[in-house]
Amino acid sequence: MEVSKEEFLRQFCGDYGYPGAPKGVDEMRAAEFERLEGMAYLDHAGATLYSEAQMADVLKDLTSNIVRVIQAWLQVTSLLLHVIREYKCIFTSGATAALKLVGECFPWSRESCYMYTMENHNSVLGIREYALSKGATVLAVDVEEVADLATDNGSDGLYKISRRSNQRRSKDVLSHGCQNGSLLDISGNNWNIFAFPSECNFSGQKFSLSLVKLIKEGKIPLQQQGKWMVLIDAAKGCATEPPNLTVYPADFVVCSFYKIFGYPTGLGALIVKNEAANLLNKTYFSGGTVAASIADIDFVQKRKNIEQVLEDGTISFLNIASLRHGFKIIEMLTTSAIERHTASLATYVRNKMLDLKHSNEINVCTIYGQQYSKVEGLKMGPTITFNLKREDGSWFGYREVEKLASLFGIHLRTGCFCNPGACAKYLGLSHSDLVSNFEAGHVCWDDNDIINGKPTGAVRISFGYMSTFEDAEKFLKFLQSSFVSLPVQFNNGYMLNLNSLNLIDNSSQKAVSDIHLKSITIYPVKSCQGFSVKSWPLTTGGLMYDREWLLQGSGGEILTQKKVPELGSVRTLIDLELGKLFIESSTRRDKLQLSLLESLADLSEEVDVFGQRYEVQSYDDRVNTWFSEAIGRPCTLVRCSSSKYRSCTYTGLRDRPCRDTQSKLNFVNEGQLLLISEESISDLNSRLNSGKGDCKQKLPVDAMRFRPNLVISGSSPYSEDNWKKLRIGEACFTSMGGCNRCQMINLHQDSGQVLKLKEPLATLASYRRKKGKILFGILLNYEDIMEGENETIAERWLQVGQQVYPSTE
Repeated sequence: MEVSKEEFLRQFCGDYGYPGAPKGVDEMRAAEFERLEGMAYLDHAGATLYSEAQMADVLKDLTSNIVRVIQAWLQVTSLLLHVIREYKCIFTSGATAALKLVGECFPWSRESCYMYTMENHNSVLGIREYALSKGATVLAVDVEEVADLATDNGSDGLYKISRRSNQRRSKDVLSHGCQNGSLLDISGNNWNIFAFPSECNFSGQKFSLSLVKLIKEGKIPLQQQGKWMVLIDAAKGCATEPPNLTVYPADFVVCSFYKIFGYPTGLGALIVKNEAANLLNKTYFSGGTVAASIADIDFVQKRKNIEQVLEDGTISFLNIASLRHGFKIIEMLTTSAIERHTASLATYVRNKMLDLKHSNEINVCTIYGQQYSKVEGLKMGPTITFNLKREDGSWFGYREVEKLASLFGIHLRTGCFCNPGACAKYLGLSHSDLVSNFEAGHVCWDDNDIINGKPTGAVRISFGYMSTFEDAEKFLKFLQSSFVSLPVQFNNGYMLNLNSLNLIDNSSQKAVSDIHLKSITIYPVKSCQGFSVKSWPLTTGGLMYDREWLLQGSGGEILTQKKVPELGSVRTLIDLELGKLFIESSTRRDKLQLSLLESLADLSEEVDVFGQRYEVQSYDDRVNTWFSEAIGRPCTLVRCSSSKYRSCTYTGLRDRPCRDTQSKLNFVNEGQLLLISEESISDLNSRLNSGKGDCKQKLPVDAMRFRPNLVISGSSPYSEDNWKKLRIGEACFTSMGGCNRCQMINLHQDSGQVLKLKEPLATLASYRRKKGKILFGILLNYEDIMEGENETIAERWLQVGQQVYPSTE
């Protein structure tokens, strides 16, 4: 890293680290952001972080002083936006509330037009509902700079505006709203709004603020007649380069303070020009917004002060008073220095990402935003949005990137970032693509990151005022180690290639007669502890009673250890001779006993568990109360009554289709049983102990961490990957392919405490990844064989010590 940092400082030493400030970035990071040790926080476009010193000052202020809101108002208007007299500052619950206020109070008419750039947040798009409801025209546009803009010397520059289809609703509406019973007087002219972000929260592209003057002065023909007002969404841009309204007098500007200095959340502001403020007509009135009102007749007189009219009820005065401690940071560092500091990091990382190539010279990173401009040197904010490609040209899903980043201690953001226009534009998604994606089940925030070979979203990193070179380097090392394919190497007889799990015949594989069943474990209640046995019967659902019960939360959601780690401390045991399930917990003195043969008459509705539909039987309050107290949250226990049979659609590691099956499935994720090899566990532990992983503490991992049903011994590491079928004793099984591992294997029980670690998933991700999945162990389905003339299902038992006979055919 030292060589890289020297290279970085040679290029950016004048911009990086606040050399002229009382505190440099390294000193500030060490003293005021201790919680970030070992972590790279790269989501400042979502929310920047508050400092410990800032919060200490807030607490001291609130416990020793009377709050002063007027000082915060002056800081917002003077320090942030460089104006006082020409503008009003209305505090809102956030930038979204400020935008909603504009849409709600603006004098829309059938002659009005609401025009906005494609690169706008949903909160800006939402204003169109107010415009359309009053019969106005709505138009999304692409704004392209076709000549370099020297904004500081007065040059207007050239733009090309490409219009998309008009949006309009045909219902008959009034021309204008009413104020005090009469039509609002706007001198016969219609009013229009042009909205754009100072910085796109998707790509980081900065829009030239010269657009403000060009629109207001009519130098960009917009077809629609009337007077144009300009709205700037500065929620993202204010963090590094707030708009100077003295030079670019926009009519409306919205900002959000947690994006600037982390605290407080739930507080934003609408900065509105005095002339524009007079146009806003608010229908609703509340406590402090009126000068007088009468309860039993239609009489209300609103206040003349626009801030009091537009701010509903009691303002968030404690949060507003806390703003000055955030502004103290901005005053110390200065916004220009923050802009230079964050730009140096983003520029460095962006260039390094563009240099990343696979072993076959295919580019790894596709970065969105800058490549769409014909203007060299287009200004970009400290945001980089990208997707990653494999060496064969296919895409890594953004969820895979997010999952792996969390293992490396990197916090980033994925999806479309509530900016559908920019997302579709930069990803090249047509209207038909978007509709077909929705029809395929894709909605915001789900895991459908690749559909029909195309990404549905992207990965975003963004830098803030306390970001360091070490954050940038940690991210770049993460990309290099996790996504850049290197030449294939051989290790211990089997092939390793980063990001691609290659399966070959292992010439050193031991004779199949050496492989035997080492242990059998049953997990009656999903995500609770299991119990080991020497022998156990098989049924059409796999191991008898395995995952036949589960717990549902108060909202009907399925509870697992990923959501409720406390489930891992609930112990279970089945006595086949007594016909009972015993359940224990350290939080309960009494042991719960359930009859295996009891017929529960109370059938609840079908439940969905990982895409499989089940009919379930529920238990009484006594049982549910026991479990609720055991795990510390309301829940209900249900037992699988029957599952809807389905055909097998899983594919193995070689993407081989398996045969159709009518096997019953209990509450399992995929296959009926999970098999783990002792030799594969041993190889994993040797990697963990080598010190090459990202986790500082190397804890040995035993097979039970993976919650297997079957543990075998005597094979070669990972030889199970190639098995298509296997026989244990007289029982036959079909391999459903590798088991996709998740964060659940990182949970470790220690003295009753649940530890959330990065291992072993981080190490597995470095060499066991295939098309977005981290594979370890294989899933099996039991092949129940009919016997005799009546074709009855043969009763078979698994027994520890039985020989295992695998087949790769």
